[in-house]
Amino acid sequence: MSKLYNLYNQMKQKDPDKLYIFKSGMFYLFLQEDAETISKMLGFKITKLNENVIKCGFPTSRFEYYINLFKKENINFEVVDSNYAKIDNYEDYMNNNKLKKIVHEIQNIDLDNISFKQAFETLEKMQSEINKIYK
Repeated sequence: MSKLYNLYNQMKQKDPDKLYIFKSGMFYLFLQEDAETISKMLGFKITKLNENVIKCGFPTSRFEYYINLFKKENINFEVVDSNYAKIDNYEDYMNNNKLKKIVHEIQNIDLDNISFKQAFETLEKMQSEINKIYK
């Protein structure tokens, strides 16, 4: 089986009542029974992770929306992201991901092919995004 599926089984043994959401690339995924449960609750489309494992999920760009929805619906969930030991505060987790996106944008600026105006507008946009995080 897959590494993700093995981790899912370990997590379910610890707390079978919790739904586990796994960060996998550009998506957050529910597996097996958790996928079936969330699909029935919220209409997520079920697909296959591999021949034996089903999944459903949402893109990372919709993380904040779904976390707020899960909280509103009183869904007992935990996000599992291999880049973090344990996520205790989802607001900090979301803000950290937003900051990573800003840093990634900065790293991808082609300094040899950007005008002063473009650079200024880019910095203004990033400043606005940072201000939203630290409001």
